[in-house]
Amino acid sequence: MIVLIGMLVGLWDLGALILIFGINATMNLFGVMMERHNQTTKRTDWTSFIFGCVAGIIPWVVIMLYFLGALSSAGAEPPGFVYAIIPTIFVFFNLFAVNMALQYKKVGPWKDYLFGERVYIVLSLTAKTVLAWLIFAGTLAPV
Repeated sequence: MIVLIGMLVGLWDLGALILIFGINATMNLFGVMMERHNQTTKRTDWTSFIFGCVAGIIPWVVIMLYFLGALSSAGAEPPGFVYAIIPTIFVFFNLFAVNMALQYKKVGPWKDYLFGERVYIVLSLTAKTVLAWLIFAGTLAPV
């Protein structure tokens, strides 16, 4: 998803796309590490969560730089649907981190570990569906 969003704002350099993909994968691996390290501990170690958040924000910084750069370029303005994609999917990406924090802090219904896992499934399905519909609707919009 992050690579596609990068391409929509004009990020076409193969090396940069591979780096965005790689650092996003690293963010996901920090999430796996968070779960693995905290399976048997009484006290939650937030180190991998923090590292994952740092890794997760970097692709968005790059995307925003390209997006703002496209806005300042004469005749290179991104399509209108990209204006909706960036904040919408950014919120979805951050909701994954919020869900993990609530799950490990055991807040409200997140006291049940499976509730948090169900939220991950719903977030993933919803984020991908919203992105697909925004792209579909945006590419079919009259010019």
